[in-house]
Amino acid sequence: MTPGLDHTLGIVALGAAVLGATGGMLGSFAVLRRQSLLGDVLAHAALPGLCLGWLVAGRSVVPLMTGALLAGGLAALSVLAVGRFTRLKPDAALGIVLSVFFAAGVVMLSHVQAVGGAGAAGLSAFLFGQAAAMLQADLVAMAVVGGGAAVLVALFWKEIAAVCFDAPYARALGLPVGAIEALLTLLMAMAIVVGLQMVGVVLMTAMLIAPAVAARVWVSRLAPMVGLAAVFGVVAGVGGAVLSAGARGLATGPVVVLIATGIATVSLLLAPGRGVVWRLVRNRRLAARLEGLRVLDTLRAVAQAHGDPDYPAQTGMIAAAHGLPVDRQLRQLQAEGLVAAVCHPPEAAQHWVLTPEGRARLAMVGEKA
Repeated sequence: MTPGLDHTLGIVALGAAVLGATGGMLGSFAVLRRQSLLGDVLAHAALPGLCLGWLVAGRSVVPLMTGALLAGGLAALSVLAVGRFTRLKPDAALGIVLSVFFAAGVVMLSHVQAVGGAGAAGLSAFLFGQAAAMLQADLVAMAVVGGGAAVLVALFWKEIAAVCFDAPYARALGLPVGAIEALLTLLMAMAIVVGLQMVGVVLMTAMLIAPAVAARVWVSRLAPMVGLAAVFGVVAGVGGAVLSAGARGLATGPVVVLIATGIATVSLLLAPGRGVVWRLVRNRRLAARLEGLRVLDTLRAVAQAHGDPDYPAQTGMIAAAHGLPVDRQLRQLQAEGLVAAVCHPPEAAQHWVLTPEGRARLAMVGEKA
């Protein structure tokens, strides 16, 4: 690997790490506030702002980013206005604003490319990102935004946590809920703007939501969730930069997003306590336990019907009363010491009786019920 490529990879990897950490941190609050689609709106709304910035000042970075930030702010205000002055629900308002702004951005992009010639061709890179074109100045800007966001989150941590978990209660306490929500939206918009060159308009929302979703299923407290989401974002960013550098023709932004999505998918499947696989295992164990209790109750009912608490019930009799095959449940109950296998001459078939532990288990379940 040449020194120039090493330098470029270093800048891209650091930029992806900063973007992943910032996106994971701020995306956590969006997920908790059930405003995951807001990041998508702000990202897509940045496109007309980029085009407007190019029309005003050409390919200068500052006007482009300023235009994207202003367009994102206008989109956020539009969402609030639609929700306040119409009867549409928040998800409908977000969908309408996203569609309108992105459609306007595509129209403006077509116009800019038509009138701007080859000089405007680079604008299309903002759709899916062009990480290889990152400069050290872009990395500095990303670090400043990410560091500033981290400082603001730390300063207003208690207020942000209150607003995210219970906004009406926070408002009752006298907290400036509207100002806190506006601050979070502004920080998200700034993170999106600085990340456009890395992953683009279309994929930027994944860098906000995927790490946060992955962290949410591993932890149950806010601080660990924010920290873990930032770590997942860094892993996705650096991993995407390294993989795309090692394989010709792979765009960095999409690879970063795929890794972040993969982390989220694995987390949703395997996270202890909340993962899909863990839930399936837990539900199967619970179902088996309930079936075992039903078998115990059947044994007790048979014994009561015969007026003998130690009446030996045949396996077939238990299965008939239970309505299902019970061999597996009986073996499990025997292993737990809740039933005992006995002989009942002259019959040769296997019979079962409740043990004192089995009666105690049924009594305990009856008391809880």
